[in-house]
Amino acid sequence: MRCPQLLQIGGRRRRHAERKVHGRRFCRSSVALAVGLLLTGCAGGGEPGDAASPGAPALPDGVTVEIVQLRADVAVRQAQVHVVNDGDTDLEIGEVAVDDPRFVAPASRVLPGRTSRVPAGGEVDIRVQLPEVACSAREADTADSTAEPTVELTFLADGIESTARVAAADPLGFLAPLHERECRAAALAEAATLEFTGFAPAATGAPATLELTATPTGRGGEATVVAVQATNLLDFGPATVDGAFPLDLRVSPGDAEPVVVDIPILPSRCDPHAVQEDKRGTIFDVRLSIDGEPGEIELFVGDALRGDILTWVSSWCGFSGSD
Repeated sequence: MRCPQLLQIGGRRRRHAERKVHGRRFCRSSVALAVGLLLTGCAGGGEPGDAASPGAPALPDGVTVEIVQLRADVAVRQAQVHVVNDGDTDLEIGEVAVDDPRFVAPASRVLPGRTSRVPAGGEVDIRVQLPEVACSAREADTADSTAEPTVELTFLADGIESTARVAAADPLGFLAPLHERECRAAALAEAATLEFTGFAPAATGAPATLELTATPTGRGGEATVVAVQATNLLDFGPATVDGAFPLDLRVSPGDAEPVVVDIPILPSRCDPHAVQEDKRGTIFDVRLSIDGEPGEIELFVGDALRGDILTWVSSWCGFSGSD
């Protein structure tokens, strides 16, 4: 049984905030409003939010840092360290590490060993791979609301190599919801694994079938899969109720057999760019109740089914090209 691919999203709030971030990237006068940058020592022993120790290496004047996750980053579970250089000194950035108590380890460059040049007046996005979330102590009440990511950068400026550790802003607010949802997914795993396991296309005008499988894990947990919500690309046609496909699929302690549900799906739009530029159309919000506590997770269909679904949407809508 493959592990479910669980992802994070912020819905309308994310899309609205993301548009604001894109606008801000080309308006540096407002970057400072979005970035709270506190300098800390380079020894690595400081806590997020600590002020720099006297004499500790710091980023050059005018350099600010934030961490963002855009739509294209979600499926691959990555983020970007966004560095803006409004100073007078060119930078060459080497190693990057994002430290946050909501993760089991620091996030590091997707392509290790790379360097990134940031000329004076320029900016750069450095892609990092997010590690697993830390859920064992269920520190959500504290860490989710108050934790602050810290970015450690090794950089070259005026021929001198230094390391700075700075507190970085999360202007889209993606880290806390990601932690909450992935910890909820871990709680779900105590009762069952949940994944999309098949897809059957249909002729134009008819709904295709997306197969969802819930497999009890036998660990004694209890959960109810309440509903699967529509995406920006797909809905459930006449079976849609309040923007979702109702399930009320219960997994109780002692259950052993997998339960397979066929979900009807239809394209909710047929403009070609919706398929060609798709990033979120095959990531479904799933409503849950775990031990009586309601919540949501994100469930991706996986790369293989995504390709099949986008190809079918293209055919169903009468245009070619699927990715």
